[in-house]
Amino acid sequence: MIRASISEFSTYRSELHEEIAQLVRHGFDSIAVWRTKLSDVGAAEARSLLDTAGLRASSLLWGGGFTGGDGRSFRESLDDVREGIATAVEVGAAVLVLHAGCRGGHTIGHARRLLAEAMRELGPVAAGEGVALAIKPLHPSFSADCSFLGGLEETFDFVDSLDEPAVMLAVDLWQFADEPGFSESLRRMLPRVAVVQAADRLGPPSQETDRLPPGHGTLPLQRIVRELVRHGYRGDVEFDCVGEAVEAMGVERLLASLEASFSQWLGRPQVAAARR
Repeated sequence: MIRASISEFSTYRSELHEEIAQLVRHGFDSIAVWRTKLSDVGAAEARSLLDTAGLRASSLLWGGGFTGGDGRSFRESLDDVREGIATAVEVGAAVLVLHAGCRGGHTIGHARRLLAEAMRELGPVAAGEGVALAIKPLHPSFSADCSFLGGLEETFDFVDSLDEPAVMLAVDLWQFADEPGFSESLRRMLPRVAVVQAADRLGPPSQETDRLPPGHGTLPLQRIVRELVRHGYRGDVEFDCVGEAVEAMGVERLLASLEASFSQWLGRPQVAAARR
């Protein structure tokens, strides 16, 4: 069954125990955990809090950067992802989202070789732990700092070329939902999609563009999510809404809006409303 999850980026001002209470109050049972915030409480305590509240971790964010562009060596990046896999297991997340890494002064060919080597070393480790390594494609308009791969199709082709079942995709609708032919591309890629991230926007994707709640922008999110369900996607849709407009809404209004949108998309009663 397709499920809605809330990224901790959307609730980044709240502590984990506050986020859990907020999510439960609005009918959500899943959270995308941010490693930076997780370090405040530790994985074991976070898992205990989630289990007590009946919540699950849909994914763990982030790992990657295998090209040295962030100042780490190749081996240090591998070790960090190994740690991320172990942390994902500890908090109960079946997906660890990765960035490929920027070009980092390498040729594109060498950057691809580094990433392929990393995935061939880490893929079996992740598979053995039941964790998917989901590489996140980034739109070419702002991917230079985090990914040398040139968008959705190139990232999919790279992932598909590897004989590593645990290496998959994290597809962000905010970046690609209005591209020509996106629905057809997504249907073709669906067997390699581990998680879907969602937010709305006005205008083209850029570093300055807010990640808005559904209905506050122009992306056809409802149609795409309904198509995902029709074509058999049974993973999580993680709402990742960030920016000044989201900040002005406040967490309670944001979560109420997200729960209403997801319920409408799936044609089911609002969980939070039914509890009131």
